[in-house]
Amino acid sequence: MKVALKILAQALLLSLVMSALTACSTEPQKLGIKAPPVPKKKFRIATLVKVDGIPWFARMRVGVDRFAWETGQDSFLVGPARADGALQAQMVDELIKQGIDALCIVPFSASAVEPALKRARERGIVVVAQEAANIEHANIIIEPFDCRAWGKHLMDQLAASMNEQGDYAIILGSYHSQSHVEWRDAAVSYQLEKYPEMKLVTDPVEDHDNAARSYAEAKDLLTKFPNLKGILGLTMASCPSSALAVETMGLKNRVSVVGVSLVSACKSYLETGSIKAISFWDPAEAGYAMNEAALKLLQGQEIRTGSDLDAKGYLSLRRDKTKHNLFFGQGWIDVTKQNMGNYPY
Repeated sequence: MKVALKILAQALLLSLVMSALTACSTEPQKLGIKAPPVPKKKFRIATLVKVDGIPWFARMRVGVDRFAWETGQDSFLVGPARADGALQAQMVDELIKQGIDALCIVPFSASAVEPALKRARERGIVVVAQEAANIEHANIIIEPFDCRAWGKHLMDQLAASMNEQGDYAIILGSYHSQSHVEWRDAAVSYQLEKYPEMKLVTDPVEDHDNAARSYAEAKDLLTKFPNLKGILGLTMASCPSSALAVETMGLKNRVSVVGVSLVSACKSYLETGSIKAISFWDPAEAGYAMNEAALKLLQGQEIRTGSDLDAKGYLSLRRDKTKHNLFFGQGWIDVTKQNMGNYPY
């Protein structure tokens, strides 16, 4: 039985990666993009993600590659083979040795990479972060939206799918992933206020952005809590993995799955109704926006309210009221079975 489950989970992960890669061609010529310009000064800009090889960051690589092609800058994306803060910190140090000019980072654990980012800043490397509003050693933090508003929005989506009542559970990447914690906190506090007939049955569980682990956690939740009516997934893998668990256990008509993912990973489950709705921001645009912000800073430009990062959702930034290096875009997208055809990634 365990072998069968492992094979099933591995097949899910493979299908997620292949679908994203199919939807995310990185050949600029095929996208009709003109030959890259020759910049006055060429900078080396690294984008370091939580984990390489999953659909979310495969899509982000599209944006980074597009930025490199359109600007002529030496921009590239890397990440560890698994979501691990210590591995990310090691990679920061390796990139410092390579002589990069800027680092765009999506940290798995902000606290784990802070010492390495401090070393990068001390060497004059520009640091741009995302999904880490609390990070200290960054020149600038570019979030696709206000995390608190996003958490409330996700809860509205889940509540609508559950008729605003019943037991639910949450799957997040890690308690060290600051953005996930902020989304969870906002969603749960909002639920207590607005949807009193709903109940969070247990502390959110972690899947470390891993499809096999997410599938196992979802099955465990469905087994332990037979009255569960909803799962809110906050990672790329958690929605399709939870939907697979729901279908495997014959619970499609009883349990609603809602959360953060991409159409390329969730299309079949949206079609069958195992996933009611997903929300996301386009990782390609996020990758482009971070690199554009890094380039502006390297060129001595200032990022301020109203700044345009030449990426959809980041055309007019808004500065946080209390943290002056934290900026928000307007980047979220909602998808259901009805409009999923508009999003081929």
